[in-house]
Amino acid sequence: MTELFSLAGEVALVTGAGSGIGQRLAVGLAEAGADVACFDLASSTGLAETVSRIAALGRRAVAARGDVTNGKDLADAVEVAERLGPLSVALNCAGIANAAPAEEMPREQWQRMYDVNVTGVFLSCQAEAKVMLGRRRGAIVNIASMSGVIVNRGILQAHYNSAKAAVIHLSRSLAMEWSDRGVRVNSISPGYTATPMNIRPEVADQVKQFAADTPLGRMATVDELVGPAVFLASRAASFCTGIDLLVDGGFVCW
Repeated sequence: MTELFSLAGEVALVTGAGSGIGQRLAVGLAEAGADVACFDLASSTGLAETVSRIAALGRRAVAARGDVTNGKDLADAVEVAERLGPLSVALNCAGIANAAPAEEMPREQWQRMYDVNVTGVFLSCQAEAKVMLGRRRGAIVNIASMSGVIVNRGILQAHYNSAKAAVIHLSRSLAMEWSDRGVRVNSISPGYTATPMNIRPEVADQVKQFAADTPLGRMATVDELVGPAVFLASRAASFCTGIDLLVDGGFVCW
């Protein structure tokens, strides 16, 4: 049974691999047997650490730097990934988050959120699918958020919420468009997760509320997203496409 979840022999590309969820999932894919190309901004200080952690597992890893809003950077990243072999798995984790009252939000702040969190995901999928579709084989997983399903109480982020809803529906749309050409597309919607963004001292009071509002009584660890990502990337999910997998501790059930 465990071979269903094995990624041995697969080559993966992970965007946003220099920190947080992206870093842990890149390492998680390697733990499942994949060789991994790790993509993040040129300014990322954690990308080398990600590559080092993967190499320590005995898997091959390469780093690619660029911006998910730049199609050429992503095409170059796919080329780097294919030095490891044919790209067959992609996890698109790159994203940003911030907050502002909707009535005061500058258009630039709104646009930047959509540029990174929606257009960046689309361009990533596009670059990855260009090589996968020709081989009629591939699995793409996009990181959305439960904020694409519900509105977070007390957090003023209309731009973030609506952008993550767009990621969910984009994933479904691409899944249907590519369903007859061997490429599966799914999304994962994490709930409140203990990443560097969410455990800063200045949001300590909010973190307590996040835990209190979650039925399981705590935030997720990044480790708890590895299983869902490996599942959707593996043969265990061979009949799953167009789904959004909520990993939220039961949050949306309230």
